[in-house]
Amino acid sequence: MFPAPHDALPLPPRPNAGQYRKLAKDLVKAYRASDAAAIPAWAERWLESLVKECGPAMPQGNLVRPERWLLQIAEFARLKLTAKKSSPCVLADAQFVLARLHGFDTWPEFTRHIDELKHGSSTTSTFEAAADAIADGDLNTLLTHLLADPELVCARSPREHNSTLLHYVAANGVENWRQRTPQNIVEIAVALLDAGAEVDAVAQMYGGECTTLGLAATSLHPERAGVQIALLQLLLDRGARMGRDGSAGNRHSLVGACLANGRGQAAEFLAARGAPLDLETAAGVGAIDAVRSYFDHEGKLKPGSSPEQLCAGFLWACEFGRTRVIEYLLGLGFDLKLQDRDGQTAMHWAVLGAQIETVRLLLKHGAPLEVKNTFGGTALGQAIWSAIHSDSPAPYLPIIEELLSAGAKIEPEMEDALARLLRRRPGQSL
Repeated sequence: MFPAPHDALPLPPRPNAGQYRKLAKDLVKAYRASDAAAIPAWAERWLESLVKECGPAMPQGNLVRPERWLLQIAEFARLKLTAKKSSPCVLADAQFVLARLHGFDTWPEFTRHIDELKHGSSTTSTFEAAADAIADGDLNTLLTHLLADPELVCARSPREHNSTLLHYVAANGVENWRQRTPQNIVEIAVALLDAGAEVDAVAQMYGGECTTLGLAATSLHPERAGVQIALLQLLLDRGARMGRDGSAGNRHSLVGACLANGRGQAAEFLAARGAPLDLETAAGVGAIDAVRSYFDHEGKLKPGSSPEQLCAGFLWACEFGRTRVIEYLLGLGFDLKLQDRDGQTAMHWAVLGAQIETVRLLLKHGAPLEVKNTFGGTALGQAIWSAIHSDSPAPYLPIIEELLSAGAKIEPEMEDALARLLRRRPGQSL
């Protein structure tokens, strides 16, 4: 709810329920003030205090951004406190806001959690320490907790997502500040599974009941750490199921969820190990024989598959560079002018995926260059935007040059950004 379970804020090292009651009273005063800046000012004071109190213990996950938290806190508090138009804001309303900001459904649940943290031997305190150990890659500390309390491996987080410790190895859907992947995460997962963790336990994330396999397969962090495939293999070896829709949230199939989250390698890996496919996902992983099976001898779709699946699959194929699938579907007459609901054409998707060979293939087949998506961007505009906003512009520079050579128009608003990008290569100019 804030605005999602993984956005929950961290607690200070020694949280105090009394301090949070005072904070709730201050929020009520800010709400009742005539100054529109009162709630943002309250949020800023609290966040500064939280960061200072945490000090060196401030969580260091990839998604820890206090400036982002500030905007979220103020907006969430304003929306929730103004929702009850028929009655004035009271202390209970402000307390509810604070509970939700930390990932709890109610104020009593939140304060009970705080009270239980005072007892180092409580399941709550031990669970929190074990979750931190997983994110930190501290296998020895985790093993110590598991040996001291064998039931801990079956315990659940009291936060909204209700995760087990095994879910934390996926670095996805749990608290943002715990979303990081240490190099020994496979060893940590082994320890949890050996201790009796349920491999297909579900947690409440992304609008569905998510498993560790679904979360790990769609997570950016294990992919960046270079351990995603090894982690997925372990989970499969221990009996994780691939055929349950929604295991990564939002009712997606497992492979479909991987594609939707940009995890092309994980999608291909799982498909090769028997994950269910339809026309859309088969195209997305480059399973050419499976794609062919959805068409009759005249090249028409067989019953059970739809033009919508075909279009979506072709776009996935372009994003992930599945050249054989693209060539096959072009041979059946796929229309390169088709757009998705955001106005993106196949060329836009090839650009997004930084697939230079796919861009060349689409150009060879006459892909239109000046079609604009709903954001007003042509394929060249998309390439420039992607180069500026990605971790590295390098993969997009040859695509920009290829599009320019093909005659893509340089619109006035592109010129400055384009000039800066092309200067990165010696001898390049407009």
